[in-house]
Amino acid sequence: MKTMSRIVQLGSLGLAAVALGSGCAAETDIAGGDEPLAKHSDALHRAPTPSDPSLNVEAGNQLAFWYDAVGVQIYVCQADPTGKLAWTLKAPDAKLHGCGGRAAGTHYAGPTWQAKDGSRVTATRVAGYQPAPTAIPELLLKAATHEGSGRMAKVSFIQRLETTGGTAPASGCDAAHLGTTTRVDYTATYYFYEPKKSRR
Repeated sequence: MKTMSRIVQLGSLGLAAVALGSGCAAETDIAGGDEPLAKHSDALHRAPTPSDPSLNVEAGNQLAFWYDAVGVQIYVCQADPTGKLAWTLKAPDAKLHGCGGRAAGTHYAGPTWQAKDGSRVTATRVAGYQPAPTAIPELLLKAATHEGSGRMAKVSFIQRLETTGGTAPASGCDAAHLGTTTRVDYTATYYFYEPKKSRR
């Protein structure tokens, strides 16, 4: 759905350019963040097709904008409820990019998405699906809290799709590393939805 290419060199992942579809040309890209999708472009209002139906956004919402994310998933070595040591997700730490690769915001613990205008949204997981063992799951999340009156103010649902990398290490969490953290490179595209406006 986008014209830009997401080009990342993430160490051992060796990710090359990921070609994205068309659509950005019909958007406006002002002051570092994507503005609302063109009102008269049907193509831009078509939601992406998730890998699993459980990730579909409920009726009454429409795609408003999307951002590509490049960053890391942070894991901490700790004991699970059974006492077994394992790498446990602590938080994401990623930069969000709009059309043309322009800086659009950040993604961090909460999970929180913050736009360059300062507005924020946190969300809770509704469903997840892992299409590939080498990538973190694709997710459907529902907005929980909002802060500010900008880009994130009306977000109702978020999809994390097109994920690469970011999975927890298969080894290295032992008594000697208890409490230590590790950062694993990942990329994804976050699709943000807003309630449909009622027609008068």
